[in-house]
Amino acid sequence: MLFRKNIDPRCAYCRRGAQISEREVACVKRGIMPVEGSCRRFRYDPLKRVPPRPAPLETAQLKESDFSL
Repeated sequence: MLFRKNIDPRCAYCRRGAQISEREVACVKRGIMPVEGSCRRFRYDPLKRVPPRPAPLETAQLKESDFSL
């Protein structure tokens, strides 16, 4: 999921941008841009993308029989 080809372009994980605050990115081509913004010059950098946190395990619904063969 992190390295997929059809990624939605966002300045937050563009190779040409550097995040300067929580809401702004300094772009080499366009200057200060919002994190959600994008342009035609977008180049994906997978190391800048933070994947979503995994869902917590719901242990209250599990029983002892769920773990036996």
